[in-house]
Amino acid sequence: MSGNLDVPGLRADVESGEIDTVLVCFPDMQGRLIGKRVTGRFFVEKCLNEMHVCDYLLTVDMDMEPVPGYQVASWDTGYGDFALKPDLSTLRRIPWLEATALVMADCQDHHGVDLPHAPRSMLKKQLARARDMGFTVKMGSELELYVFDETYESAREKNYQDLKTAGWYIEDYHIFQTTKEEDLIRAIRNGMDGAAVPVEFSKGEWGPGQEEINLQYAEALEMADRHSIYKNGAKEIAYGQGKAITFMAKWNLDLAGNSCHLHSSLWDAETDKALFFDDKAEDGMSPLFRHYLAGQLALVRDVTYFYAPFINSYKRFQAGSFAPTKAAWSRDNRTAGYRTVGHGPALRVECRIPGADVNPYLAFAATIAAGLYGIENKLELEPAISGNIYEMDDVHDVPRTLREALAALEESSVLREVLGDAIVEHYLHTGRWEQSEYDRRVTDWELRRTFERG
Repeated sequence: MSGNLDVPGLRADVESGEIDTVLVCFPDMQGRLIGKRVTGRFFVEKCLNEMHVCDYLLTVDMDMEPVPGYQVASWDTGYGDFALKPDLSTLRRIPWLEATALVMADCQDHHGVDLPHAPRSMLKKQLARARDMGFTVKMGSELELYVFDETYESAREKNYQDLKTAGWYIEDYHIFQTTKEEDLIRAIRNGMDGAAVPVEFSKGEWGPGQEEINLQYAEALEMADRHSIYKNGAKEIAYGQGKAITFMAKWNLDLAGNSCHLHSSLWDAETDKALFFDDKAEDGMSPLFRHYLAGQLALVRDVTYFYAPFINSYKRFQAGSFAPTKAAWSRDNRTAGYRTVGHGPALRVECRIPGADVNPYLAFAATIAAGLYGIENKLELEPAISGNIYEMDDVHDVPRTLREALAALEESSVLREVLGDAIVEHYLHTGRWEQSEYDRRVTDWELRRTFERG
């Protein structure tokens, strides 16, 4: 049974009893699926056009704490509602949940206008800019995760220490070890295919118990929706099998982090022709691609917050770990922050900076904004760098801390222009809260280091 649904199909499935629940979801600032479970009959009768949720949902942190100081919602404004407008093109069945369908929604004000600070709205705005320039943006995101022979409850009871990973040795491309994890990973692959989130393949990654499941690339908004549905669904499938998984950027000091390699390319909006390849160019790269990639490099520090939004995100940036530390580009070189890969219509840029904790809507929006900036200003691409870029002192570093990334975002006149001052300030406030919450905590490392000896 195909995962795709339209409204007549949903009505028929509700009438027959095949679907009795519709998840109406939107991505919050952390990239999580937030929303309501609606009875199927009520959804098709009353909620096809809109429903309502509390506007604090785009001002809370990971702990759902109502964060003070936002302009868009606060105790002073009374924490009212905003509308959810279901994007009916995203209707799909969710095969791992009984009799359930899902639809993504846009966050709107009471006049039907998208809320500019909502992550899905931010991506749609950049896609509209691209369309005005004649481009369709296609993207792919490759997420890594760790599998644990633990439940989420047992992991919490252990205070997330001494957790048992699904393997005990490095399993990169290893078939036998990944066979041990196949009950879960196969269920995720097949579940996603059944939810109209097509999967290409899975493989063992560097760490013990670490896997990568790659989704097929798509138009950027569709890809961001797939990314979010996959990430949430993988956790639900693992939970159903008594397993735990994490997409945390760096869950263990001694093990590789979880990456989200972000692939992007531009296509002609009228003809759907790939625009990055030029068979007359010696390196195969069209002038458009060179400007696009130059924009990525020019604004890498400005956009890093949208690639690495949490304190933990920056723990992943370690030399020799396959996570980038330098803002450079190279051809098929995994020590670079930006890697050009593919040939012909498949030519694209892979940004290796984001971790698997990234919000795809914000990361995609930032990527597109940077690329279009390079095109609009016809930026010249600096020469490619080869070799071990980790060891090159004369190459600019990627921001190494959340504070550094926030400072770069605050000073970015380009992002203030293309995203809007109010949006930049909204996310600066989000990042500063994340930093301040961490700063006042006493960590296990501090206790071990100074409890007795300090």
